[in-house]
Amino acid sequence: MENIEEKIRYHKLYDIYKDLLTDKQKTYFEYYYLDDYSLSEIADILSVSRNAVFEQLKKVIEHLEHYENALKNYEKGLLLNEIIEKLRKNTTDDAIISLLKEIEKIEG
Repeated sequence: MENIEEKIRYHKLYDIYKDLLTDKQKTYFEYYYLDDYSLSEIADILSVSRNAVFEQLKKVIEHLEHYENALKNYEKGLLLNEIIEKLRKNTTDDAIISLLKEIEKIEG
């Protein structure tokens, strides 16, 4: 069973890397992590075994982790947000504050 921090991380990795997944992988992930269906419910919907659902979800997470290990987009985003916060706390310069807001818009 995943804890809440893991689920949040998976959601963020999915947001970053979902375009690299197949439609089938997206379906399994979305049913389980976004729509909060149980393994049994997904198995019924997709007419597969509960174990097949479990294995597919495991593979999706492996793919997301693989992409993150290779590309580090999530990690870089966290570091960038930390730097932005440090700058925001340590400056009163309006030009810098304006640039930080622009960076945040890009980061989304």
